[in-house]
Amino acid sequence: MGLLSTMSKSNPTVEDSATTLKTVIAGENRRVTSYDVAQLAGVSQSAVSRCFKPGASVSKSTYALVMQAAALLDYIPNAAARSLITRRSNMVALIITNQANLYYPELLAELSQQLTSRGQRVLLFTLQHEGDVDRVLADVWQYQVDGVIAAARLTPEHAAEFERRRMPLVLFNRKLRDQSVNTVTCDHVESGRMLASRLAAAGHRQFGIIAGNDPYSVATERQRGACERIAELGLPTPVVVPGAYDYRSGALGLKAIIAQLGSVPDAIICGSDVMAIGCLDFARHELGLDVPGQLSVAGFDAVEPSNWISYNLTTLRQPLPKMAAAAAELLCSRIDRHETDTERRVFSAQFIEGATARLTPVATSMTPPAMATPSLRLPVAIM
Repeated sequence: MGLLSTMSKSNPTVEDSATTLKTVIAGENRRVTSYDVAQLAGVSQSAVSRCFKPGASVSKSTYALVMQAAALLDYIPNAAARSLITRRSNMVALIITNQANLYYPELLAELSQQLTSRGQRVLLFTLQHEGDVDRVLADVWQYQVDGVIAAARLTPEHAAEFERRRMPLVLFNRKLRDQSVNTVTCDHVESGRMLASRLAAAGHRQFGIIAGNDPYSVATERQRGACERIAELGLPTPVVVPGAYDYRSGALGLKAIIAQLGSVPDAIICGSDVMAIGCLDFARHELGLDVPGQLSVAGFDAVEPSNWISYNLTTLRQPLPKMAAAAAELLCSRIDRHETDTERRVFSAQFIEGATARLTPVATSMTPPAMATPSLRLPVAIM
């Protein structure tokens, strides 16, 4: 019978027993261990371990005994010691590119919450440039993390090194061609098609696109989808200029597009909201254009500033909470069950109409069935 079990009045109280035990521990000049907690609670040491392991099976009564004993002894589980036993660090590395993309704080918060709820802690590694991956991976190996979620571009050689080390990897909003890797992504090509379709249905004909500067970026996939759809509709080829995902790129991009066309286009599609906001400010305050009367501007990602009253940007929102949950679940299942099969999970973006583009409501912009044009299909995203 344990010290926390029902005692007669002649027996010492739980608090007295804890005080005595703490005095002994202090005299031995050591830390409180799980064995001490088990002794005070009257349970096995393995029961104490289960109580501090998220998702482990333990009865309510045992949990209450252990938590009371731990509180009385000021016990804190030793993560390092536990990792030696389980051969896991309970840490996951998150690799993120430090580009001017405002949705990453939201992504980091979502992923951290999802991983923490699964008993993992997050080590954040940021890349100033995509080419810094080799240096960051050298640090990742040293920390001996249980797995990696990478929201940055990896090469096939990098993926092969993960496989050689048998370390689970999930790519977030990135893909590897001709190589099977666990991936969670938004359908960026379809997102670009969706945006081009909605703008074309409202009468826009001449497009400009401020794209990314990396041939493997999500902005490039969005550009490809938009260009494909514009070509299918028989509209003039859009003028495409590169951007660096920052505010300045939006202004410079619009200026370059107007210079190439010799006039203001009907609509500008930007590879990110940050560039769209830069484009919008330049159009309104430097060129004196009426947006959306003279020019429609649209972006991607639905970052927080895009919803501010001054902008109310037409954009597309990625379902980050769902994507983060999928990435965490996918990674942790590989860590826990050592699964070797790979999976790709794709999510649809949600169209945010905003006030920076002239749009025809979906319900009224559809061509009647009897007059339908095969090449004009208006997709509607479902989250």
